[in-house]
Amino acid sequence: MTVARGGRLPNTIDEAMQQLNSSVDVDSALYREDIRGSQAHARGLARAGVISREDADTLVQGLEQVRSEIEAGKFEWDPAREDVHMNIEARLTEIVGPVGGKLHTGRSRNDQVATDLRLYCRGSIDTIIEAIAELCRVLLDRSETEVAALMPTYTHLQRAQPSRLSHHLMAWQEMLCRDAERLRDARLRLNESPLGAGAVAGSGFPLDREGVAEELEFGRPMRNSIDATASRDFLMEVASALAILGVHLSRICEEIVIWSSSEFGFLTLSDAFSTSSSMMPQKKNPDVAELIRGKSARLIGHVTALYTLEKSLCFGYGRELQEDKEPIFQACRDALQSLRALTGALGTCTFQHERLRAALDRGHVCATDLADYLVLQGVPFREAHHIVGGLVREAEERAVQLSELTPEVLAAAHTTLAQPEAQDALDPEKAVERRGLIGGPARARILAEVSAARARWQHFAS
Repeated sequence: MTVARGGRLPNTIDEAMQQLNSSVDVDSALYREDIRGSQAHARGLARAGVISREDADTLVQGLEQVRSEIEAGKFEWDPAREDVHMNIEARLTEIVGPVGGKLHTGRSRNDQVATDLRLYCRGSIDTIIEAIAELCRVLLDRSETEVAALMPTYTHLQRAQPSRLSHHLMAWQEMLCRDAERLRDARLRLNESPLGAGAVAGSGFPLDREGVAEELEFGRPMRNSIDATASRDFLMEVASALAILGVHLSRICEEIVIWSSSEFGFLTLSDAFSTSSSMMPQKKNPDVAELIRGKSARLIGHVTALYTLEKSLCFGYGRELQEDKEPIFQACRDALQSLRALTGALGTCTFQHERLRAALDRGHVCATDLADYLVLQGVPFREAHHIVGGLVREAEERAVQLSELTPEVLAAAHTTLAQPEAQDALDPEKAVERRGLIGGPARARILAEVSAARARWQHFAS
Protein backbone atom coordinates (compact mmCIF):
# COMPACT_ATOMS: atom_id res chain seq x y z
CA MET A 1 0.00 0.00 0.00
CA THR A 2 1.29 3.49 -0.84
CA VAL A 3 0.99 6.19 1.80
CA ALA A 4 2.46 9.63 2.50
CA ARG A 5 5.25 8.91 4.99
CA GLY A 6 7.66 11.81 4.62
CA GLY A 7 11.27 11.72 3.46
CA ARG A 8 12.81 9.24 5.91
CA LEU A 9 10.93 6.12 4.74
CA PRO A 10 9.67 4.94 1.35
CA ASN A 11 6.00 5.50 0.60
CA THR A 12 4.95 1.88 1.05
CA ILE A 13 3.56 0.12 4.07
CA ASP A 14 2.32 -3.38 4.82
CA GLU A 15 -1.46 -3.80 4.96
CA ALA A 16 -1.39 -5.11 8.54
CA MET A 17 0.78 -2.19 9.60
CA GLN A 18 -1.57 0.21 7.87
CA GLN A 19 -4.54 -1.14 9.81
CA LEU A 20 -2.61 -0.90 13.08
CA ASN A 21 -1.22 2.52 12.24
CA SER A 22 -4.44 4.25 11.19
CA SER A 23 -6.55 5.94 13.87
CA VAL A 24 -8.77 8.16 11.76
CA ASP A 25 -11.85 6.03 12.37
CA VAL A 26 -11.57 7.02 16.04
CA ASP A 27 -9.86 10.41 16.18
CA SER A 28 -11.95 11.95 13.40
CA ALA A 29 -14.29 12.78 16.29
CA LEU A 30 -11.77 15.50 17.16
CA TYR A 31 -12.23 17.40 13.89
CA ARG A 32 -13.85 20.45 15.55
CA GLU A 33 -11.08 20.76 18.10
CA ASP A 34 -8.41 20.10 15.49
CA ILE A 35 -9.70 22.82 13.18
CA ARG A 36 -10.14 25.31 16.01
CA GLY A 37 -6.60 24.67 17.24
CA SER A 38 -5.20 24.93 13.72
CA GLN A 39 -6.90 28.26 13.11
CA ALA A 40 -5.52 29.64 16.36
CA HIS A 41 -2.06 28.32 15.43
CA ALA A 42 -2.22 29.97 12.00
CA ARG A 43 -3.15 33.33 13.50
CA GLY A 44 -0.39 32.92 16.08
CA LEU A 45 2.16 32.27 13.34
CA ALA A 46 1.10 35.50 11.66
CA ARG A 47 1.37 37.51 14.89
CA ALA A 48 4.86 36.10 15.38
CA GLY A 49 5.83 37.12 11.83
CA VAL A 50 6.55 33.52 10.84
CA ILE A 51 3.95 33.62 8.05
CA SER A 52 2.18 36.55 6.46
CA ARG A 53 -1.23 37.79 7.57
CA GLU A 54 -2.58 36.95 4.11
CA ASP A 55 -1.37 33.36 4.37
CA ALA A 56 -2.93 33.04 7.84
CA ASP A 57 -6.25 34.35 6.54
CA THR A 58 -6.11 31.86 3.66
CA LEU A 59 -5.43 29.00 6.06
CA VAL A 60 -8.23 30.03 8.41
CA GLN A 61 -10.73 30.33 5.56
CA GLY A 62 -9.64 27.04 4.05
CA LEU A 63 -10.08 25.32 7.41
CA GLU A 64 -13.59 26.74 7.61
CA GLN A 65 -14.38 25.11 4.28
CA VAL A 66 -13.01 21.80 5.56
CA ARG A 67 -15.24 22.10 8.62
CA SER A 68 -18.28 22.77 6.44
CA GLU A 69 -17.54 19.75 4.28
CA ILE A 70 -17.20 17.47 7.31
CA GLU A 71 -20.41 18.72 8.88
CA ALA A 72 -22.26 18.37 5.58
CA GLY A 73 -21.10 14.76 5.26
CA LYS A 74 -19.12 15.52 2.09
CA PHE A 75 -15.65 14.91 3.51
CA GLU A 76 -13.95 11.64 2.61
CA TRP A 77 -11.78 10.31 5.41
CA ASP A 78 -8.77 8.44 4.05
CA PRO A 79 -7.30 5.81 6.39
CA ALA A 80 -4.05 5.93 4.41
CA ARG A 81 -3.52 9.41 5.84
CA GLU A 82 -3.49 7.86 9.31
CA ASP A 83 -5.33 10.37 11.45
CA VAL A 84 -7.61 13.38 11.71
CA HIS A 85 -4.70 15.83 11.49
CA MET A 86 -3.25 14.58 8.21
CA ASN A 87 -6.69 14.18 6.62
CA ILE A 88 -7.61 17.77 7.41
CA GLU A 89 -4.26 19.17 6.34
CA ALA A 90 -4.34 17.22 3.07
CA ARG A 91 -7.79 18.52 2.19
CA LEU A 92 -6.78 22.04 3.25
CA THR A 93 -3.85 21.91 0.82
CA GLU A 94 -6.16 20.74 -1.97
CA ILE A 95 -8.34 23.80 -1.28
CA VAL A 96 -5.72 26.54 -0.79
CA GLY A 97 -2.71 25.12 -2.63
CA PRO A 98 0.91 25.07 -1.42
CA VAL A 99 0.19 27.60 1.34
CA GLY A 100 -1.54 24.73 3.13
CA GLY A 101 1.90 23.28 3.80
CA LYS A 102 2.72 26.29 6.00
CA LEU A 103 0.13 25.38 8.62
CA HIS A 104 2.34 22.82 10.32
CA THR A 105 5.19 25.28 10.81
CA GLY A 106 6.38 25.18 14.43
CA ARG A 107 3.97 22.41 15.31
CA SER A 108 3.99 18.63 15.69
CA ARG A 109 1.14 16.18 15.74
CA ASN A 110 2.31 15.53 19.31
CA ASP A 111 1.35 18.95 20.66
CA GLN A 112 -1.55 19.14 18.20
CA VAL A 113 -3.33 16.01 19.48
CA ALA A 114 -2.64 16.90 23.10
CA THR A 115 -4.36 20.24 22.45
CA ASP A 116 -7.29 18.58 20.71
CA LEU A 117 -7.83 16.22 23.62
CA ARG A 118 -7.77 19.00 26.18
CA LEU A 119 -10.30 20.98 24.16
CA TYR A 120 -12.47 17.88 23.80
CA CYS A 121 -12.37 17.08 27.51
CA ARG A 122 -13.14 20.65 28.45
CA GLY A 123 -16.23 20.74 26.26
CA SER A 124 -17.36 17.28 27.36
CA ILE A 125 -17.00 18.20 31.02
CA ASP A 126 -19.19 21.26 30.51
CA THR A 127 -21.87 19.14 28.86
CA ILE A 128 -21.72 16.42 31.52
CA ILE A 129 -21.84 18.92 34.39
CA GLU A 130 -24.98 20.45 32.88
CA ALA A 131 -26.49 16.96 32.62
CA ILE A 132 -25.67 16.34 36.30
CA ALA A 133 -27.24 19.68 37.17
CA GLU A 134 -30.41 18.75 35.26
CA LEU A 135 -30.65 15.43 37.10
CA CYS A 136 -30.21 17.26 40.40
CA ARG A 137 -32.89 19.78 39.47
CA VAL A 138 -35.28 16.86 38.98
CA LEU A 139 -34.28 15.48 42.39
CA LEU A 140 -34.84 18.87 44.00
CA ASP A 141 -38.23 19.23 42.34
CA ARG A 142 -39.26 15.77 43.49
CA SER A 143 -37.94 16.47 46.99
CA GLU A 144 -40.27 19.45 47.23
CA THR A 145 -43.34 17.75 45.82
CA GLU A 146 -42.81 14.53 47.82
CA VAL A 147 -41.89 16.23 51.11
CA ALA A 148 -44.91 14.77 52.93
CA ALA A 149 -43.99 11.18 52.08
CA LEU A 150 -42.50 9.27 55.01
CA MET A 151 -40.39 6.13 54.72
CA PRO A 152 -37.78 4.21 56.67
CA THR A 153 -34.08 4.75 56.33
CA TYR A 154 -32.03 1.58 55.95
CA THR A 155 -28.71 0.20 57.14
CA HIS A 156 -27.59 -3.23 55.96
CA LEU A 157 -30.82 -3.12 53.89
CA GLN A 158 -32.70 -3.46 57.20
CA ARG A 159 -35.24 -0.86 58.34
CA ALA A 160 -33.49 1.53 60.68
CA GLN A 161 -35.19 4.84 61.58
CA PRO A 162 -38.10 6.94 60.28
CA SER A 163 -37.34 9.51 57.63
CA ARG A 164 -38.75 11.17 54.50
CA LEU A 165 -38.54 10.17 50.87
CA SER A 166 -37.23 13.70 50.24
CA HIS A 167 -34.39 13.07 52.68
CA HIS A 168 -33.36 10.05 50.62
CA LEU A 169 -33.59 11.91 47.30
CA MET A 170 -31.48 14.72 48.73
CA ALA A 171 -28.80 12.17 49.67
CA TRP A 172 -28.59 11.22 46.00
CA GLN A 173 -28.36 14.90 45.09
CA GLU A 174 -25.44 15.47 47.47
CA MET A 175 -23.42 12.66 45.88
CA LEU A 176 -24.03 14.04 42.42
CA CYS A 177 -23.04 17.53 43.50
CA ARG A 178 -19.63 16.19 44.54
CA ASP A 179 -19.33 14.48 41.15
CA ALA A 180 -19.85 17.82 39.42
CA GLU A 181 -17.27 19.43 41.69
CA ARG A 182 -14.72 16.72 40.87
CA LEU A 183 -15.24 17.30 37.16
CA ARG A 184 -14.94 21.05 37.60
CA ASP A 185 -11.65 20.58 39.47
CA ALA A 186 -10.37 18.32 36.69
CA ARG A 187 -11.34 20.97 34.14
CA LEU A 188 -9.28 23.59 35.95
CA ARG A 189 -6.17 21.41 35.87
CA LEU A 190 -6.45 20.37 32.23
CA ASN A 191 -7.10 23.88 30.95
CA GLU A 192 -3.54 24.53 29.76
CA SER A 193 -2.31 24.81 26.18
CA PRO A 194 0.25 22.33 24.80
CA LEU A 195 0.52 24.19 21.47
CA GLY A 196 4.08 25.36 20.92
CA ALA A 197 5.58 22.37 22.70
CA GLY A 198 6.32 20.83 19.30
CA ALA A 199 7.32 17.18 19.13
CA VAL A 200 9.05 17.23 22.52
CA ALA A 201 11.56 20.10 22.84
CA GLY A 202 9.55 23.16 21.86
CA SER A 203 10.15 25.26 18.76
CA GLY A 204 12.88 27.53 17.46
CA PHE A 205 10.25 29.83 15.93
CA PRO A 206 9.15 32.86 17.98
CA LEU A 207 5.67 31.46 18.54
CA ASP A 208 3.00 33.43 20.37
CA ARG A 209 2.16 30.69 22.86
CA GLU A 210 0.38 33.03 25.26
CA GLY A 211 -1.80 34.53 22.53
CA VAL A 212 -2.74 31.15 21.12
CA ALA A 213 -3.58 29.85 24.61
CA GLU A 214 -5.78 32.89 25.23
CA GLU A 215 -7.59 32.52 21.89
CA LEU A 216 -8.37 28.89 22.75
CA GLU A 217 -9.55 29.96 26.22
CA PHE A 218 -6.82 28.07 28.03
CA GLY A 219 -5.59 29.44 31.32
CA ARG A 220 -1.96 29.50 30.17
CA PRO A 221 0.57 27.63 28.03
CA MET A 222 1.98 24.46 29.58
CA ARG A 223 5.30 25.11 31.25
CA ASN A 224 7.27 22.11 30.01
CA SER A 225 7.30 20.83 26.42
CA ILE A 226 8.08 17.23 27.41
CA ASP A 227 5.22 17.13 29.89
CA ALA A 228 2.90 18.85 27.40
CA THR A 229 3.25 16.12 24.79
CA ALA A 230 3.86 13.05 26.97
CA SER A 231 1.35 13.29 29.82
CA ARG A 232 -2.23 12.09 29.82
CA ASP A 233 -2.97 12.36 33.52
CA PHE A 234 -5.72 14.82 32.63
CA LEU A 235 -7.50 12.00 30.80
CA MET A 236 -7.05 9.70 33.77
CA GLU A 237 -8.43 12.35 36.10
CA VAL A 238 -11.50 13.00 33.98
CA ALA A 239 -12.12 9.29 33.49
CA SER A 240 -11.67 8.70 37.23
CA ALA A 241 -14.26 11.35 38.04
CA LEU A 242 -16.61 9.76 35.51
CA ALA A 243 -16.03 6.31 37.02
CA ILE A 244 -16.95 7.64 40.47
CA LEU A 245 -20.03 9.25 38.91
CA GLY A 246 -20.84 5.89 37.33
CA VAL A 247 -20.60 4.15 40.70
CA HIS A 248 -22.97 6.72 42.19
CA LEU A 249 -25.45 6.33 39.36
CA SER A 250 -25.23 2.57 39.80
CA ARG A 251 -26.04 2.86 43.51
CA ILE A 252 -29.08 4.99 42.75
CA CYS A 253 -30.16 2.51 40.09
CA GLU A 254 -29.70 -0.40 42.49
CA GLU A 255 -32.25 1.24 44.74
CA ILE A 256 -34.60 1.86 41.82
CA VAL A 257 -34.44 -1.85 40.97
CA ILE A 258 -35.16 -2.81 44.60
CA TRP A 259 -37.83 -0.16 45.15
CA SER A 260 -39.69 -1.09 41.97
CA SER A 261 -39.88 -4.78 42.92
CA SER A 262 -43.15 -6.26 44.17
CA GLU A 263 -41.48 -6.96 47.51
CA PHE A 264 -40.89 -3.25 48.13
CA GLY A 265 -43.31 -1.49 45.78
CA PHE A 266 -41.98 1.96 46.68
CA LEU A 267 -41.67 3.18 43.09
CA THR A 268 -43.24 2.60 39.70
CA LEU A 269 -41.27 3.53 36.60
CA SER A 270 -43.15 5.07 33.70
CA ASP A 271 -43.71 2.89 30.66
CA ALA A 272 -41.29 5.08 28.70
CA PHE A 273 -38.41 3.85 30.88
CA SER A 274 -39.43 0.21 31.30
CA THR A 275 -39.57 -2.90 29.15
CA SER A 276 -41.63 -6.07 29.18
CA SER A 277 -40.64 -9.71 29.03
CA SER A 278 -40.59 -11.59 25.73
CA MET A 279 -42.15 -14.57 27.51
CA MET A 280 -43.95 -13.41 30.66
CA PRO A 281 -46.74 -10.95 29.82
CA GLN A 282 -47.12 -9.64 33.37
CA LYS A 283 -43.56 -8.35 33.63
CA LYS A 284 -42.57 -4.69 33.78
CA ASN A 285 -38.80 -4.58 34.04
CA PRO A 286 -36.67 -1.65 35.36
CA ASP A 287 -34.28 -1.95 32.44
CA VAL A 288 -33.27 1.72 32.53
CA ALA A 289 -31.73 1.20 35.96
CA GLU A 290 -30.13 -2.11 35.04
CA LEU A 291 -28.59 -0.70 31.86
CA ILE A 292 -27.12 2.25 33.76
CA ARG A 293 -25.65 -0.18 36.29
CA GLY A 294 -24.04 -1.91 33.32
CA LYS A 295 -22.62 1.39 32.04
CA SER A 296 -20.89 1.88 35.39
CA ALA A 297 -18.83 -1.25 34.70
CA ARG A 298 -17.75 0.27 31.38
CA LEU A 299 -16.82 3.56 33.06
CA ILE A 300 -14.59 1.70 35.51
CA GLY A 301 -13.07 -0.19 32.57
CA HIS A 302 -12.30 3.00 30.64
CA VAL A 303 -10.28 4.52 33.46
CA THR A 304 -8.46 1.22 34.01
CA ALA A 305 -7.48 1.20 30.32
CA LEU A 306 -6.05 4.71 30.60
CA TYR A 307 -4.12 3.90 33.78
CA THR A 308 -2.64 0.81 32.17
CA LEU A 309 -1.81 2.63 28.94
CA GLU A 310 0.38 5.25 30.59
CA LYS A 311 1.93 3.31 33.45
CA SER A 312 5.02 2.12 31.55
CA LEU A 313 5.62 4.99 29.12
CA CYS A 314 8.96 6.77 29.09
CA PHE A 315 8.76 10.56 28.92
CA GLY A 316 8.35 11.89 25.44
CA TYR A 317 5.53 10.91 23.09
CA GLY A 318 4.97 7.21 22.45
CA ARG A 319 2.68 5.82 19.79
CA GLU A 320 0.79 3.86 22.42
CA LEU A 321 -0.93 7.15 23.17
CA GLN A 322 -2.93 6.62 19.98
CA GLU A 323 -5.04 4.33 22.19
CA ASP A 324 -5.98 7.07 24.67
CA LYS A 325 -8.90 8.42 22.67
CA GLU A 326 -11.41 5.58 22.56
CA PRO A 327 -11.58 5.18 26.36
CA ILE A 328 -12.17 8.89 27.02
CA PHE A 329 -14.64 9.25 24.14
CA GLN A 330 -16.62 6.25 25.34
CA ALA A 331 -16.44 7.33 28.98
CA CYS A 332 -17.93 10.72 28.15
CA ARG A 333 -20.64 9.15 25.99
CA ASP A 334 -21.53 6.49 28.58
CA ALA A 335 -21.74 9.03 31.40
CA LEU A 336 -23.86 11.47 29.43
CA GLN A 337 -26.22 8.76 28.16
CA SER A 338 -26.67 7.40 31.69
CA LEU A 339 -27.36 10.82 33.18
CA ARG A 340 -29.97 11.72 30.60
CA ALA A 341 -31.77 8.38 30.92
CA LEU A 342 -31.83 8.54 34.72
CA THR A 343 -33.09 12.12 34.60
CA GLY A 344 -36.02 11.02 32.49
CA ALA A 345 -36.73 7.97 34.64
CA LEU A 346 -36.78 9.89 37.92
CA GLY A 347 -38.72 12.76 36.44
CA THR A 348 -41.54 10.47 35.30
CA CYS A 349 -41.67 7.76 37.97
CA THR A 350 -44.42 7.47 40.59
CA PHE A 351 -43.55 7.10 44.26
CA GLN A 352 -46.05 4.91 46.11
CA HIS A 353 -46.71 6.88 49.30
CA GLU A 354 -48.86 4.22 50.97
CA ARG A 355 -46.23 1.52 50.54
CA LEU A 356 -43.52 3.88 51.76
CA ARG A 357 -45.50 4.82 54.85
CA ALA A 358 -46.56 1.24 55.55
CA ALA A 359 -42.91 0.21 55.71
CA LEU A 360 -42.67 2.22 58.95
CA ASP A 361 -45.14 -0.11 60.62
CA ARG A 362 -42.69 -3.01 60.73
CA GLY A 363 -39.12 -3.26 62.00
CA HIS A 364 -39.44 -1.34 65.32
CA VAL A 365 -38.10 1.77 63.56
CA CYS A 366 -38.70 4.04 66.57
CA ALA A 367 -36.58 1.97 68.97
CA THR A 368 -33.80 4.57 68.94
CA ASP A 369 -36.32 7.31 69.70
CA LEU A 370 -37.56 5.38 72.73
CA ALA A 371 -33.98 4.99 73.94
CA ASP A 372 -33.45 8.72 73.41
CA TYR A 373 -36.59 9.43 75.47
CA LEU A 374 -35.10 7.44 78.35
CA VAL A 375 -31.87 9.37 78.06
CA LEU A 376 -33.81 12.63 78.37
CA GLN A 377 -35.25 11.21 81.60
CA GLY A 378 -31.74 10.79 82.97
CA VAL A 379 -31.03 7.19 82.01
CA PRO A 380 -27.49 6.59 80.66
CA PHE A 381 -27.62 5.77 76.98
CA ARG A 382 -26.04 2.31 77.31
CA GLU A 383 -28.64 1.37 79.91
CA ALA A 384 -31.41 2.87 77.75
CA HIS A 385 -30.16 0.90 74.78
CA HIS A 386 -30.27 -2.30 76.83
CA ILE A 387 -33.78 -1.59 78.12
CA VAL A 388 -35.22 -0.92 74.67
CA GLY A 389 -33.40 -3.91 73.25
CA GLY A 390 -35.19 -6.06 75.80
CA LEU A 391 -38.51 -4.52 74.82
CA VAL A 392 -37.84 -5.26 71.15
CA ARG A 393 -37.10 -8.87 72.02
CA GLU A 394 -40.35 -9.08 74.01
CA ALA A 395 -42.30 -7.52 71.13
CA GLU A 396 -40.92 -10.11 68.75
CA GLU A 397 -41.83 -12.91 71.13
CA ARG A 398 -45.37 -11.54 71.24
CA ALA A 399 -45.37 -11.13 67.43
CA VAL A 400 -46.17 -7.41 67.73
CA GLN A 401 -44.36 -4.16 67.02
CA LEU A 402 -42.63 -2.12 69.71
CA SER A 403 -45.34 0.53 69.36
CA GLU A 404 -48.00 -2.13 70.05
CA LEU A 405 -46.71 -3.11 73.49
CA THR A 406 -49.10 -2.15 76.27
CA PRO A 407 -48.28 0.67 78.71
CA GLU A 408 -47.98 -1.98 81.44
CA VAL A 409 -45.27 -3.86 79.56
CA LEU A 410 -43.40 -0.63 78.89
CA ALA A 411 -43.64 0.46 82.52
CA ALA A 412 -42.35 -2.89 83.68
CA ALA A 413 -39.16 -2.26 81.70
CA HIS A 414 -38.67 1.22 83.21
CA THR A 415 -41.02 3.36 85.29
CA THR A 416 -40.59 6.48 83.12
CA LEU A 417 -42.05 4.60 80.14
CA ALA A 418 -45.43 4.75 81.90
CA GLN A 419 -45.60 8.46 81.03
CA PRO A 420 -47.86 9.42 78.08
CA GLU A 421 -44.89 11.20 76.47
CA ALA A 422 -43.24 7.83 75.98
CA GLN A 423 -45.85 7.01 73.36
CA ASP A 424 -44.81 10.11 71.38
CA ALA A 425 -41.36 8.57 71.04
CA LEU A 426 -42.97 5.69 69.16
CA ASP A 427 -44.78 7.91 66.64
CA PRO A 428 -42.83 7.90 63.33
CA GLU A 429 -44.07 11.30 62.20
CA LYS A 430 -43.02 12.93 65.48
CA ALA A 431 -39.73 11.08 65.35
CA VAL A 432 -38.98 12.56 61.92
CA GLU A 433 -39.87 16.07 63.02
CA ARG A 434 -37.58 15.84 66.07
CA ARG A 435 -34.63 15.52 63.69
CA GLY A 436 -34.31 19.14 62.61
CA LEU A 437 -30.54 19.41 62.83
CA ILE A 438 -28.49 20.12 59.70
CA GLY A 439 -28.64 16.96 57.63
CA GLY A 440 -31.84 15.70 59.24
CA PRO A 441 -35.23 14.79 57.73
CA ALA A 442 -37.55 17.28 59.47
CA ARG A 443 -39.83 18.97 56.96
CA ALA A 444 -38.51 22.49 57.51
CA ARG A 445 -34.93 21.27 57.32
CA ILE A 446 -35.52 19.42 54.05
CA LEU A 447 -37.18 22.42 52.43
CA ALA A 448 -34.34 24.66 53.59
CA GLU A 449 -31.79 22.24 52.15
CA VAL A 450 -33.65 22.14 48.83
CA SER A 451 -33.56 25.92 48.66
CA ALA A 452 -29.87 26.02 49.56
CA ALA A 453 -29.07 23.36 46.95
CA ARG A 454 -30.87 25.34 44.26
CA ALA A 455 -28.74 28.35 45.13
CA ARG A 456 -25.55 26.25 45.01
CA TRP A 457 -26.40 24.93 41.56
CA GLN A 458 -27.21 28.44 40.36
CA HIS A 459 -23.83 29.65 41.60
CA PHE A 460 -22.14 26.57 40.13
CA ALA A 461 -23.58 27.32 36.70
CA SER A 462 -22.34 30.88 36.81
